[in-house]
Amino acid sequence: MEPRPRVSPAELELLEYINERHPVTVREVADHFAAADGRARTTVLTLMERLRKKGYLTRRSVGGANQYSPCEPKGDVLRGVVRDFVQRTLGGSVRPFVAYLGSDADLSDEELDELKRLVRDLDARRTEDER
Repeated sequence: MEPRPRVSPAELELLEYINERHPVTVREVADHFAAADGRARTTVLTLMERLRKKGYLTRRSVGGANQYSPCEPKGDVLRGVVRDFVQRTLGGSVRPFVAYLGSDADLSDEELDELKRLVRDLDARRTEDER
C-alpha cells in the first residue's frame, strides 16, 4: 500500500476537530482555533484546503457556504498516520516503538489492557492464518 501524503501536526489537529463535528464551515473551524490558540482564519483555510487536496477532506457548497467533512473515519486516518510513521520514520519496523512502550511510555491501566487485547488478537489471527 502506497503511503498517503503526510499530515503535519497542525493538519492532524484540524482533522481531528473536523472529524468530531462535521460537516463544518471554515468559519466554525477558524472561530474555534482563533479562540484556542489565536490561529488566523487564513491559516485555517490554507490547512483545510491542503487536507482536501491530500484527500483527507471533502468540500461541498451548501447555501453559499462550503462545508467540509472527513473522507474516512477518524480511526482509519489515525491508523494511516501510524502506518506512515512506521514506514517512513522507523523503516517499517515496530521494534523501536515497542521498545519505547516497554521502557519510556507511561501507560494507564486501560491502555495496557487494550495493548494486551491487541496482542492477543494479533496472535489469534496469526495462528488462524497458519492453519
